[in-house]
Amino acid sequence: MAKLSGRERAKLPDRAFAYIDSHGRRRLPIHDEAHVRNALARFGRVSFEDDAARDLARKRLLRAAKKYGILPVGFIDGQLRTERLQAEIRAGSTDPASLPTGRVTFLLTDMERSTALLQRLGDDYAGLLAGVRDVIRRAVRETGGREIDARADEFFAVFERAEGAVAGAIGLQRALRHRRWPGDVEVRVRAGIHTGRPTLAATGYVGLAVHTAARVCAIGHGGQVLVTEAAKASVKQSLPAEVRFVELGRYLLQGLPRELPLYQLQGAGLLDSFPPL
Repeated sequence: MAKLSGRERAKLPDRAFAYIDSHGRRRLPIHDEAHVRNALARFGRVSFEDDAARDLARKRLLRAAKKYGILPVGFIDGQLRTERLQAEIRAGSTDPASLPTGRVTFLLTDMERSTALLQRLGDDYAGLLAGVRDVIRRAVRETGGREIDARADEFFAVFERAEGAVAGAIGLQRALRHRRWPGDVEVRVRAGIHTGRPTLAATGYVGLAVHTAARVCAIGHGGQVLVTEAAKASVKQSLPAEVRFVELGRYLLQGLPRELPLYQLQGAGLLDSFPPL
C-alpha cells in the first residue's frame, strides 16, 4: 500500500479518518479499501485517549469496511478478546469487601449461536452484543444483583437472595424477546441459577458453586432458565402466580461429583418448549 504524503493527507476531509484526537491529529485513514484493511490491522496498536474515542473510531472503521465489502470477522474477534481481557482486569480490581459472602445465588448467561450471529451480522454484531448486555445488566440491577464479570457473550452476576436471581432471569428473558435486533435476527440467551457457599478470593468467587452454575447454564437452550435444587430451595418468598418450577430430572454434569435435580422456570412471557438438555 502506498504511503500517504503530507500533502495527500492534508487534502483528505476529516471523515476520511477513523480517529481524530483532541489535538486534531488525524489517524487511521479509511478513504479507500487498502487503507481500510491497513486500519483494521493497526487498530490494536493505536493509543486512544479514552474508551469513548476507541468506540467511535471502531464504529467509523466498521462502517468503512462495510462500504468496501470487507467482512472483518478477525477484527471483531480480536476486539472481543480485548474486551475479555479488560473484563478480567476489572474483575481483578473489584473490592471483595463490597461483594456478598456466605450463601449466595449465582446467575450465569450466554448467548446461543453467537458465532453464527457474528458471521451473519458482521460489523453490526458489536452493537447487538452491547444491546444484549444492556438488557441483562438492567434486569440484574433492578432485582438486586451485582455484576461480577462480562466476557464476550457471557454474563456472571451474584445475588444475596435467590428470589432476586429468579426475578432477574425472568426479566431479562422477557425483555430480550420483545426487543428488535439488527437484521431482524432472533437473539436467545440461556441462563443457569445455582445457590451455594463459594469462597471470595482477591480475584473473585471460586469454588464448586461457581463451576456448578456455569455447567448448568452450558447445558441449557437459548431462552431457557435452568435452576438447581439448591437455588429452588432457597426461594423463600412465593413466586408470582404465573411462574413455576418444572422438574426436568437428575443430570450428571461434567466435572461435578454427583447428579443434580434440575428445574426449568416457566411462566408468562417465557418460552416453554425446548429439546432435551
